[in-house]
Amino acid sequence: MSGSEDEGVWQYCSNSAVRRAARQLGQLYDDAMGDSGLRGTQFSLLSQIAQSGAPTQKELAEAMVMDLSALGHTLKPLIRDGLVQLVPDEKDRRAKRVQLTEAGLARQREMVIRWQDAQARFDKVFGKARSEELRRTLAFIASKDFAKAFSGEDKG
Repeated sequence: MSGSEDEGVWQYCSNSAVRRAARQLGQLYDDAMGDSGLRGTQFSLLSQIAQSGAPTQKELAEAMVMDLSALGHTLKPLIRDGLVQLVPDEKDRRAKRVQLTEAGLARQREMVIRWQDAQARFDKVFGKARSEELRRTLAFIASKDFAKAFSGEDKG
């Protein structure tokens, strides 16, 4: 390979293309988060917790398409920094619910402004309609239905 952006495995492999684009976009959004001390992935996690209320760890992992150990690893610095807390589920004491602390909710709200700026820049460069279509496409790829069909479980 010559190293050209037009040459590479991503030209033939959907997984490589999506991962490559995700790394680039992740870096751009991380830069947009500025000196907040949070990465884009952490902001996404805080936002999902805020949107979900107080999901169980399992529910949060499923929503984020993560395994529980990866979720635990990602939550550690947020717990350490007092942005997130784990509390026992009232109905099932074995299950832990993930909640934003007051500091976590404040940080998430503060970060929304930076995210909105990054999102507006993305929409401007990529196009608002294409951006919406991209999110719909990626949501389908991240769905359980897609995973079932891909793995051959859905042989209907």
